[in-house]
Amino acid sequence: MVRVLMPPGRAHQFHRHPAMEEIIYVVSGTAEQWVDREKMLLGPGDIAHIPADVVHGTYNAGSDTLVFLAILAPAKFEGPALVDVHLEEPWRTLRAPMSFSE
Repeated sequence: MVRVLMPPGRAHQFHRHPAMEEIIYVVSGTAEQWVDREKMLLGPGDIAHIPADVVHGTYNAGSDTLVFLAILAPAKFEGPALVDVHLEEPWRTLRAPMSFSE
């Protein structure tokens, strides 16, 4: 489990976890949560389930810091933990890639 503090205008852009499922639990703020090609807005107490190897992304959709828990399982697996796909189609068309200079 990871506790994430995501400032306004930031994101964990489209990616997938080949061998892990993930649950996103919003503690505070507003998340624009993508699971495959479905977009939803999540607020405090809301969750999203992402099956293994499904593309997803979490974007701060508010003016406050987004705080969420990312719970990933299993803890032991083979292969990469994460594959970034935000520059690939159709993901780059669904949500334009963001560039962070920091």
